[in-house]
Order: sequence, then C-alpha cells, then structure tokens
Amino acid sequence: MLLAFSVAPSGQPASAANGGPTPDASVHDAVAAAVKIVRESGLPNQTDSMFTTIEGEWDEVFDVVKRATEAVGRYGSRVSLVIKADIRPGYSGELTGKVERLEEAITATD
Repeated sequence: MLLAFSVAPSGQPASAANGGPTPDASVHDAVAAAVKIVRESGLPNQTDSMFTTIEGEWDEVFDVVKRATEAVGRYGSRVSLVIKADIRPGYSGELTGKVERLEEAITATD
C-alpha cells in the first residue's frame, strides 16, 4: 500500500504546559513532528511540499498516520487530515517504482 497524507493543526493549542507547543508555534513545527514519526517508523517514505507518502502494510501504515496525527494534535484544538491510498496487494517498492516507470514512459515518447 502507498498512502499519501497531509496533516495540519488549526485553532490554539490547549496549553503550553508540560513542554507542549507555545501558542505562537508555526504549522511547520507541527508538520515536523509528524514527519519525524514517519521517518522513525522505518517504513519507506517521501515528503514533498504537499504530502508525505508511506509504503507498507495496511496496519503498519495506519499506525504511523495515527501517531503522526496525534503528534500534530498537540499544536491545535483540532486537526485536518487528508488521505489518499493506492492499495495493490502483492506489490512493494512502488514508492519509487511508479515514478521510474513514468520517467521511462516520458523518455520513450521523446
């Protein structure tokens, strides 16, 4: 499974007590907390300006998304989560494989 997600906080965090984020924390701080969880998961991943894409099995991918969403939740009173998934059983290496096949097709048409 490939799963692309975007997660962002909105509203003010409940409290900066106990080491939580300050009210002036930027969205990039929240996104950094989410991406750190993704990278520490050990699953193949890629982050661009709009989404973070993870590759793995259903349960492990959604566990990472849940933990990343919870981390972002510390930065606001609510969280926006957008998910797009490509569920193709029996395939792996698609995080890079799909792009490689696209590049080959572009080159073939030149």
